[in-house]
Amino acid sequence: MKQIFFISLGCDKNLVDSEVMLGLLRERKYEITDREQDADVIIINTCCFIHDAREESVEAILEMAEMKKRGKCKALIVTGCLAERYRDEIRKEIPEVDAVLGSSSYREIGMAVDSVLEGTKLSLYKDIDYLPDNRNVNRIITTGTYTAYLKIAEGCDKHCTYCIIPSVRGKFRSVPMEELLEEADYLARQGVRELILVAQETTLYGVDLYGEKRLHVLLKELCRIDGLQWIRLLYCYPEEIDPELIETMASEPKICHYIDMPIQHSEDRILSRMGRKVRKRQLEQIIWRLRDAMPDIAIRTTLIAGFPGETQEEHEALMDFINEQEFDRLGVFPYSKEDHTPAASYRHQISESVKESRRDALMALQQEISLEKNQKYVGTVMQVLIEGYLYEEHVYIGRTYRDAPKIDGSVFVTSEEELISGDLVSVSITEASEYDLIGDVIYEFTE
Repeated sequence: MKQIFFISLGCDKNLVDSEVMLGLLRERKYEITDREQDADVIIINTCCFIHDAREESVEAILEMAEMKKRGKCKALIVTGCLAERYRDEIRKEIPEVDAVLGSSSYREIGMAVDSVLEGTKLSLYKDIDYLPDNRNVNRIITTGTYTAYLKIAEGCDKHCTYCIIPSVRGKFRSVPMEELLEEADYLARQGVRELILVAQETTLYGVDLYGEKRLHVLLKELCRIDGLQWIRLLYCYPEEIDPELIETMASEPKICHYIDMPIQHSEDRILSRMGRKVRKRQLEQIIWRLRDAMPDIAIRTTLIAGFPGETQEEHEALMDFINEQEFDRLGVFPYSKEDHTPAASYRHQISESVKESRRDALMALQQEISLEKNQKYVGTVMQVLIEGYLYEEHVYIGRTYRDAPKIDGSVFVTSEEELISGDLVSVSITEASEYDLIGDVIYEFTE
């Protein structure tokens, strides 16, 4: 039986595509290995959203190309965003690559593997606005049996001036609701307890299919699925968060009082140059509405530091805004100059050192805010989803509803009884740091 080694890079939306490809390969009786030296075929699902992601993808391809030269590997396949954006360069510069699949062509992975093993090199690209139908594909869940992502839409119509996503992922396309409910039910039957909704922009779900936003409708339907206990929302553009969504989040017990709402900046002039459709006053209003409806909500956001033309005064105003709003979770990226985006040609590009300095200042401020917020949970009891055991520290590790996997903090838990990954337990919080909590199990959560 031929063995395949799979590398998935980039965002969680890319991870969903990878899990679909793994499922398709399993249906063709290929065996998945976690040892690249044992692989007959190596597949890399790439990312190119910003410079660092592009570098990581290129390095992975080059490393696996060397593995192919000296090892058992007979074929190397590159898929995903980098393959979509740099198809000609990959074929020309890295001859060890046997097949290149664009971002909308991942459903063809089985045929691609068959072909390259027969000695045929190929490139597969569908229309960038094509939406693959993933019904009847049994995804291989790689995030543990208790947490999974549900990609509810593909592409984006926002055309922010710094972003290449529309050119590599196409226009915004919602996945039909019945398909999503079928997939979510399958995931729940596999033991998934936490479902995380993702897209380039989740808040516009349904506008293209139904003529109106229907994220709140989808959420209500998902809440009816037995087995799901936490439903989490990522990538909600602030200007699209409407009263129906807020009311649904506040009223449905399964929906985590958590929202990922990337704002990128607070100052109107920079927001306008970014092509963002929201202004500071609107941001203040939506944050107030979310907290008014759900006082315990955890709001996560992301920022871009050093956007072209950002003055020191605008950076300081952004610092003031962060200090005033006190986001629960926050990430900062130095501006990445991407070819063929409007912002790449803007005057007054900012040096890397200044971008990094501004990033560091924002993160230092957020650390202070995060520590103060976390300390308020000392002495409280919180429900924690157990994710594993750290043998050297003799503690379990988990997350609260306030923490999305990989991007937020953790809870380190002591327990006299053995816990299993996927358990939901009640934990008495005893200590807090800038990002993490420490506590003791007081009883196991049962329904």
